Amino acid sequence: MTSAAPELIVCASRIHSMSGEPAPEQTAIAVTSGMISGLGAAGDLLKQADAQTRIIELEGTLVPAFTDAHAHPVMSLSMARGADLSGCRSLDEVAEALRGEAADRGADEWVLGWGLDPNFFTEQGISNDVLVRALGAERLAYVTLFDAHSAIASPAALRRAGIDSQRSWPSGSSVVADASGKPTGHLLEFEAMALVQEVLPAQDLDEQVLGLHGLLGEMAAQGLGEVHVMDMNHPQIFELLDAAEAHALLPVKLRISPWCTPALSDEECAELVALQQRGGDRWKIEGVKFFIDGTVEGGTAWLETPDSKGESTTSAWGDISAYAHRIEQLHRAQVPTATHAIGERGIREVVETLAALPAIGVQHRIEHIESVPRQVIEQLAAAGIAASMQPTHCTHYTKADGSDDWSVRLGAQRAARAWCLRDVLDAGAVLALGSDYPVAPYPVLPIMADAQLRRPVEDDTAAPILPEQAITAAEALAGYTTGPHRAIGREGGALSLGAPGSFTVLDVDPLNASPQELGAGRVLLTVSEGIITFTGNDL
Repeated sequence: MTSAAPELIVCASRIHSMSGEPAPEQTAIAVTSGMISGLGAAGDLLKQADAQTRIIELEGTLVPAFTDAHAHPVMSLSMARGADLSGCRSLDEVAEALRGEAADRGADEWVLGWGLDPNFFTEQGISNDVLVRALGAERLAYVTLFDAHSAIASPAALRRAGIDSQRSWPSGSSVVADASGKPTGHLLEFEAMALVQEVLPAQDLDEQVLGLHGLLGEMAAQGLGEVHVMDMNHPQIFELLDAAEAHALLPVKLRISPWCTPALSDEECAELVALQQRGGDRWKIEGVKFFIDGTVEGGTAWLETPDSKGESTTSAWGDISAYAHRIEQLHRAQVPTATHAIGERGIREVVETLAALPAIGVQHRIEHIESVPRQVIEQLAAAGIAASMQPTHCTHYTKADGSDDWSVRLGAQRAARAWCLRDVLDAGAVLALGSDYPVAPYPVLPIMADAQLRRPVEDDTAAPILPEQAITAAEALAGYTTGPHRAIGREGGALSLGAPGSFTVLDVDPLNASPQELGAGRVLLTVSEGIITFTGNDL
């Protein structure tokens, strides 16, 4: 009895398996029934082919398919609508982009935008003045800031949502008002934002299905095979995912973690447990997401001492014991968790909470970790907690001279502990890298380059931000391959016999190219579990 011939053989100039095993002769990979059935010299593997085997030969470097450890592709369908403002460099450019968006809409239609940089408001404070200046007070307009934790709404939008005064919630969310009590248009955190989101024009299901497939196809074109989706915030999430899979195979696998908020009842928390492992062919519910705080720029992070504006002093949970209780419930139910923690007090409290749990084989992780003392990182590592971090939050939205809003609010001492990737790895912790899309762009190679440079790879004039926190090329590659798998308590993200046939081929060698060469690199091919999800112009 003979073994079945491989369905796919890919030959490349070199292979970095990330398995830790030396393999100088590996220049080809074979896939049978979605799994790796051969890994070795091209000449040897090609002998296994038959007439039905697809053979692809590329001049490039083959590595495991990338996993984005933190992104919001489903939420982006509603959030990343309208004008993309992430490339704007001033409020004048924002106004111009919004006027361009309005020109493509009817006079009664909403003008939407996303990716607005809060650094533009450092002097005057965040308000809807830019919307009024660009569009007039009577135009319905809603723009999400880059962090996805706040937005600005025009006067007409506020009226449509019935917002006419200041309002606040126990979580720290608020409708911000001026000294006279008039809303400024700034909506801080999720409850306040929801007031306007509920009156925005809805997208039909078919439009969302096509949008999701388009986005995941673009992600596959960046070498991504899987995304850890850090929300389940869609009113028809299961209908959308089922319809998307009925339409076509999802180009990227989705691991979806719903939120546990302070408002959830015991019954609703039990429902989160019951949802675990529900899924389809290429998506499943796994893990639960928490928020211990908000953002530094919004004044809703949880710091040990107030920021420069006297803000960021409380947790989104209010009573930290309630958070600890929910974490323990999920831990004992064998449900892994991910907690958004940005301020140093919030990070410390989460580390202490997770470290106190009994060791029963459940992997927990902390998201973001924007500023934290070294000793807390050491505690995190000692407790086996994984760190999930986003290098471009540092390189895109802060500056080496400390003039950005994040650094000004925190002050020099805390800003000197920004996104300490080097310290996390030196402490022995698991590091998983991601984009947080649509907060920041998802292309992987520039993110890996930024992690090495500590500045935007496309800007040679920018000074590096805390260059001592840079990581190596090998560590950056691990952060997008083995790291995300380890962060959820699994082996994976490496190429070995019997492992899923998920890999990508690049026109650069990510271990030997300069960061600049890496950032400009191209993906030639992406394969996910034996399925070709992207082919470049070289095929």
